[in-house]
Amino acid sequence: MSFQVFGLRVSRGVAIGRAVLVASSRVDVAHYFVEESQVETEIDRLRAARDAVATELGTLQRDMPAEAPPELSALLDVHLMLLHDETLSGATKHWIRERRYNAEWALSAQLEVLARQFDEMEDEYLRERKADLEQVVERLLRAMARGGSLVPAVRDFAGEDPLVLVANDIAPADMLQFKRSVFTGFITDVGGTTSHTAIVARSLDIPAVVGAREASRLIRQDDWLVIDGDAGIVVVNPSAIVLEEYRFRQRQNELERERLSRLRHTPAVTLDGERVELLVNIEQPADAAAALEAGAVGVGLFRTEFMFMNRVGELPGEDEQFEAYRAVIEAMKGLPVTIRTVDVGADKPLDRMSVNELRHEHALNPAMGLRAIRWSLSEPAMFRQQLRAILRASAFGKVRLLVPMLAHLSEIRLMREALARAKQQLVEAHRPFTEIEIGAMIEVPAAALILPTFLRHFDFISIGTNDLIQYTLAIDRADESVAHLYDPWHPAVLQLIARTIGQARAMGKDVSVCGEMAGDIEFTELLLAMGLRCFSMHPSQIASVKQRVLRADTRRLAQGLPGVLSSEEPAAASVIAFCPSLEGNAVAR
Repeated sequence: MSFQVFGLRVSRGVAIGRAVLVASSRVDVAHYFVEESQVETEIDRLRAARDAVATELGTLQRDMPAEAPPELSALLDVHLMLLHDETLSGATKHWIRERRYNAEWALSAQLEVLARQFDEMEDEYLRERKADLEQVVERLLRAMARGGSLVPAVRDFAGEDPLVLVANDIAPADMLQFKRSVFTGFITDVGGTTSHTAIVARSLDIPAVVGAREASRLIRQDDWLVIDGDAGIVVVNPSAIVLEEYRFRQRQNELERERLSRLRHTPAVTLDGERVELLVNIEQPADAAAALEAGAVGVGLFRTEFMFMNRVGELPGEDEQFEAYRAVIEAMKGLPVTIRTVDVGADKPLDRMSVNELRHEHALNPAMGLRAIRWSLSEPAMFRQQLRAILRASAFGKVRLLVPMLAHLSEIRLMREALARAKQQLVEAHRPFTEIEIGAMIEVPAAALILPTFLRHFDFISIGTNDLIQYTLAIDRADESVAHLYDPWHPAVLQLIARTIGQARAMGKDVSVCGEMAGDIEFTELLLAMGLRCFSMHPSQIASVKQRVLRADTRRLAQGLPGVLSSEEPAAASVIAFCPSLEGNAVAR
């Protein structure tokens, strides 16, 4: 049966493939593909876990106290029966052999299939047995965790059909593991358009829909799916006619990308001669190659927190960080690299075992809690370690340091003291470094409102529009229940951004935008009109933004800016102010 699921568009384009469901579990489940030579090893791990759980259940039955109710023993019998049922173990082996899923993933995939079958049973008693099945699978997963597993490695194999990932949610660190995988798109039940999971998805340049609510419950394993990333729609089991229409759109999108790719080495200069810098945002050193391929003139934002995530135990040390930063700098071949200090918290938590088990992770509102520079200042040894690594890397190229979420002058003072101490430690250790420019992220309204004071302490600023919007409008951008209120066109947001750009330029300080607005072509003319001449975005967005820049006349755009900023409907006003030809066409129709 064909039907549609609606969500929020976060990455444009069309993806077609079979559904791969990642089931939610109280036990962390690794999802990766294995080599053909490892298939039997994974099946052996599954068998060993089954034997271990059978022994556990047998021991529980044998040692059960005499006063225990007989129903308890009968329940354990049910668990043993489910444990050895061929529909669980046999089908799980099928996922391993045919798809080359690791054992944990195969088990959770089969749990999803069986759980749906239980949900559809008419007999209430049988429906309730789903809980028993989930408990058995959880025991198996825990047994495999105790027994250890192979090192996860995303493999480019999963059978002949393209695949689409479907999950309740996908952590940003997990998204990075899927970066060079076989998935052509993904769908999540939760999330907003600017959650960091969505941001990473855009960096993968694959179509995606988030906030689709019941998607992981409605979609079944191996359903054929079409992701319409432009509309935020998922078509489940489309008809032949619909499928062919979307395949045509896929081909058209590929042709458009090929056409835009020809602009990658064309300088970004407006019609009136204004040179515009188009930089990239990256998450890991390997992203530098894509930045150069896209024609970027530097890295405007290196998000270092992804080095800290998805790790068990110790955080990356100074030498490990230094090597990563140096790798990016050398890969960029002399182009500038802006490195942001670690920005964890909110929707980017660290592993629970790291840093005193992250006390702030349990805060009532993590978006307003101990995150970004606040967290760095609360961990002074870690912060100085990162600063030393960045300073050491500066000896290998042009580096700028960017500090996130500043709001207080006291934070600036403490940050400067930490930087001075890091420099002194390097001098004492005879480690080479160079003097680097220091910048502030403007993403808290308080910082924007006292910007002239802030600018006296920094060489440049970068506007983080994602958080600036969220804090200005009091919207948790990771909460899909209020995602519809997240509005980059809100007059207050636009006025803050325009004011920030204007004041920075008036004081002779460089200013860039590194949030999602920078890569959204709906805002290119508006930001140019405000005076912005430096955009930082995902590599996949550079070509389309460059096309807008090449067609823009900034003097004409600036004339229309006051009308947009004073309008109660800035989005509509911008069409009139910046695209008069479109307005004329609309009137003519």
